[in-house]
Amino acid sequence: MTESELYKELGTLTKKRDEWETSIPYVSSLLDSASVKIKAKALWLLGEMGLAYPASIEAQVPAIASFCDSAEPLLRERALNALGRIGRGSFPAVEPYWERLFRFASDEAGNVRMSFIWASENIAANTPDPYGTYMPVFAALLHDPDDKVRMEAPEMFRVLGKRRPQFIKPYLEELRTLSKTDENRVVRIHCQGAIKATASADNDLP
Repeated sequence: MTESELYKELGTLTKKRDEWETSIPYVSSLLDSASVKIKAKALWLLGEMGLAYPASIEAQVPAIASFCDSAEPLLRERALNALGRIGRGSFPAVEPYWERLFRFASDEAGNVRMSFIWASENIAANTPDPYGTYMPVFAALLHDPDDKVRMEAPEMFRVLGKRRPQFIKPYLEELRTLSKTDENRVVRIHCQGAIKATASADNDLP
């Protein structure tokens, strides 16, 4: 099967959710493909499968996590995405790798840094407490030189603001400033969203 045929097959499988659980071993086997494009697509699909069937994906998590060490930024990005989705479904499934994910906050590739935030949002949606002592990492990303990273960073504050507003309180003034002064309109809007989510969850906030 050619690369394009295989990629199309994975695209078709993406739409057949009823086949996901039984297809996990097959899609996992494609992580050995010589094609970066196929490996990236497989990682993405395994993440979605893992969110839907976290117990069935656990055996594949070490192989997925191994791509965090890839020299190819796309594969690091997709591995993070997959771990985030799996971790949303089951934090214990990714917990052995969780602390190591924070190194990607300073990855050389902007898309990888952005995926680190996105993965963190996914995990924090159902498991917020471990992030309490790591908020300075996300605060630094509010000032990332990459616009896409800065656009995503406030979303972590919004996710946690809904669930653990006490984590966000020390950063509200910074978020307010950025919501008025950042040159990027989306950053300003996302900062406003984080402030609103935190205020809604904590009636003591002004």
